[in-house]
Amino acid sequence: MATVRFFAAAAEAAATDGTALDAATIGDLRARLVARYGAEFERILNRCSLLVNGTRATDDAVPLAGSDAVDVLPPFAGG
Repeated sequence: MATVRFFAAAAEAAATDGTALDAATIGDLRARLVARYGAEFERILNRCSLLVNGTRATDDAVPLAGSDAVDVLPPFAGG
């Protein structure tokens, strides 16, 4: 199972800071997260960056292994 960590608004929408899920790809992971956490989470997820083991995953076809760590990062503001 991939370990998924939520930050900021994503953690708030999911009402947790993380979970573990079986998913074959980033696209599969997105679908499973939306099914679990609902429409408000989906709205936020669509604006988030996903990092797999510290590397940004921009393609839903990126494969996931059970040992992978995925960070869900909403846009941050600041200076």
